[in-house]
Amino acid sequence: MEHYRIASGSPWEDRVGYSRAVRAGPHVAVSGTTGTDEHGIVAGPHAYEQAKAALLRIVVALRAAGAQPSDVVRTRMYVTNIADWDEVGRAHAEVFGAIRPAATMVEVRRLISPEIVVEIEADAIVAG
Repeated sequence: MEHYRIASGSPWEDRVGYSRAVRAGPHVAVSGTTGTDEHGIVAGPHAYEQAKAALLRIVVALRAAGAQPSDVVRTRMYVTNIADWDEVGRAHAEVFGAIRPAATMVEVRRLISPEIVVEIEADAIVAG
């Protein structure tokens, strides 16, 4: 099975040795994605802003892999404060509401940078 690796240009990809997304056959895995831009600038201080920016980056990666948001079957959301669940959930529902993938949200002690409060992964299966 051929693998396609999708890069976003983030400096972390080369430094850590990973791809933004990988497609293997119909399966697409999108790496943990934060609400930062290609220069590492965080979208904002609030969980909603960061989650929404992360989800939009995930959509870009999905499309680069030949997938759509409707192909997503699972998401994982990591938050540094579980009290932010509603903000993160609102952003998730704005992107995946009608799609309703299986989802998990867990609190973690911290993420790669102290100002980053949410990181999201997605898995998709492209039909046909």
